[in-house]
Amino acid sequence: MKMAISLVLSRLILFLTLTCFAAVSSSTTTTTTLKRHSGFLYSRTRGKCTPQFWSSRREAWPRMVPQGSTVSNVFGSRASERYRSDMTLLESRAVNEEGNVFNELLKQASAALLNSYARKGFPYSAWEVKTLMIQGLVSEYAAARLTRRFSVANDACV
Repeated sequence: MKMAISLVLSRLILFLTLTCFAAVSSSTTTTTTLKRHSGFLYSRTRGKCTPQFWSSRREAWPRMVPQGSTVSNVFGSRASERYRSDMTLLESRAVNEEGNVFNELLKQASAALLNSYARKGFPYSAWEVKTLMIQGLVSEYAAARLTRRFSVANDACV
């Protein structure tokens, strides 16, 4: 009888542990879940890879991408068609037009580029970020899709 109770309890504990782990892992990969719903489990992202972090200047930018770098120099001539040719990556943080998916793409892509240089294990290389950014400028759908991908990578980064 004691053995049966301990077996049931151990299975219950295992089930609860796995359920909690799944809830925490899914809430840390989706930023909208963290922002909108506090949930009963406390989880917190470090925020060391987000666009807001890089614009706060708490950490030195990688040498490969100085703060004065223009968007067109970093992402190419295709980006200069969409954004001001003299806009720097740091200035791109201040552009805050509600509903403009291309500005959100620029913010997330800039952070992803900085993370690719500064964070070991970041899922995208600098070359991939630049290539994907150019592909994202093709349409609003492509920009929105890529913004979500970069946002997930930036938020999950440690």
